[in-house]
Amino acid sequence: MAYTVIEHTTRTIGNLTRSFQLVNEGRMVEESLRIIKIGAIPSAEEFTSQIEPKNVPAVFRGCVNDWKAFSKWNPSTGGLDYLEELAGSSTVEVMLSKSAPVFYGDIRNHERVQLPFATFIGHCKDFSLQSKVGHTPCSSEEKLLPESFETEQDSLLVGDAPCQIYLAQVPIMNIEKEERVQLGGLIEDIQTPLFLETKTLASINLWMNSAQARSSTHYDPHHNLLCVVSGSKQVDLWPPSSSPFLYPMHLYGEASNHSAVPIDKLDLSVHPRAEHLKKYSQRVILQAGDALFIPEGWFHQVDSENLTVAVNFWWQSEMMSGMLEHMDSYYLRRILKRLTDKEMNQMLCKPSPCVSSEPSHEPSGVNMLHDLEPCALRSLHKLVSLVHDLVNAADLSNTVDSRSDMEKTNPNKTVISELYHLEDDPVANIFWALEPLNLQKMFLAMVNHFPRTLEALVLHLVSPVGAEVLTRKFEEMDQLTNEEERNEFYRAFYGVFDDQFAVMDILLNGKESFSCQAFKNVMDKFLGVKVQ
Repeated sequence: MAYTVIEHTTRTIGNLTRSFQLVNEGRMVEESLRIIKIGAIPSAEEFTSQIEPKNVPAVFRGCVNDWKAFSKWNPSTGGLDYLEELAGSSTVEVMLSKSAPVFYGDIRNHERVQLPFATFIGHCKDFSLQSKVGHTPCSSEEKLLPESFETEQDSLLVGDAPCQIYLAQVPIMNIEKEERVQLGGLIEDIQTPLFLETKTLASINLWMNSAQARSSTHYDPHHNLLCVVSGSKQVDLWPPSSSPFLYPMHLYGEASNHSAVPIDKLDLSVHPRAEHLKKYSQRVILQAGDALFIPEGWFHQVDSENLTVAVNFWWQSEMMSGMLEHMDSYYLRRILKRLTDKEMNQMLCKPSPCVSSEPSHEPSGVNMLHDLEPCALRSLHKLVSLVHDLVNAADLSNTVDSRSDMEKTNPNKTVISELYHLEDDPVANIFWALEPLNLQKMFLAMVNHFPRTLEALVLHLVSPVGAEVLTRKFEEMDQLTNEEERNEFYRAFYGVFDDQFAVMDILLNGKESFSCQAFKNVMDKFLGVKVQ
């Protein structure tokens, strides 16, 4: 429902990479992502330099109390008559809902119909009157539709269907498409907040409902200031980083900025990641006179009480206005790479490493089993056992070279498992749990005592996640040793294999396979695209 512009969606993906860890009132919300509550209305300079750059929602209490609209539009004090007199002859586009009281952005769930503004105001008056006498109006939308509207179209929304309409995103001002402005006469009753005076506004819009209404969960590709003129709104917000839990619609869809998850009717069999949504949500209640800054990319679901009137301002962020089109492909690659790196870290659960009681800097020259730390010795025994289990379970004629004992396997036949998560792979877990120098000592002990077991381990039991962990450990080892020690270790380690370059290829291929899986996860979680 809100501003649906598909081409902006890819650009706003840059906001999706922020994480969240701290617990706030039972919800996992990072301190820097908590809603800001502003006491005094800021100046334009303060807003631009201190609030807007944080890209975090901010509440401004009493922000629009001095608007003429605040005193004139209130339905309880004659506001409906005032609005009818001021703009009743204007034609507005209303949403007729098939899913009331929820209004979805996808046009499959609503119909947009042209009506005189006075007709909509009349409906609001009817609702107000019947609410006062204890009856909820439930008359058909037929009363609201002009006679020229064909019964064939009308039949989609009347009869047994819910009877509710919503004045959503009706332009009061639109800088890009002036011809779309429907209620320009209301602009005199509105004052652009002082802290937005330096912004180039894209549009100002009216939002008005008679009965309770909900805008389905979505994000906007513009910064948004939502101002409640009368009534009240409840706004639930999620940071862009929670996108995987909200299952955004496909980029190529008409409602690409909307979530596919019905928040109040979760089906975890369809959207399993949605079970985490409440952990990352924040809620704010806006009363008449209040305003809420909703940064671009923030998902929000808005619940409006009966007869609520609001105005919102949209403007392009500094970040988006500074993005040059010829750089888009580069930005996209950088963002996808950053998301992929983050996903790789999430695929690696990180148990505490095995810490030596008295760590010593002896990366090379260790060839006796009794020189190993207890945790490294236990890990060695586990690895030898895993390799022997593999050999015993395999056809010895295919996996064992007749010239060697049971440790000897055929290096030309690989049976590497396709495992991508640390918790699923016992070998990768063993690598990860050892400190780099302990792992190095264990490998050197294997070079000297179990060379064929080491060969079989790397050729047959190092999965993609194992290759990622092992190469990360090698990088950590390199930071802890000097050049001579590094050269000595790698000569010993790779010297076990008949074809050292083939082994390097196996590890690099496994590492790239792990990265590829992380990329596929990113495309699925953030863009809803299944990559084969």
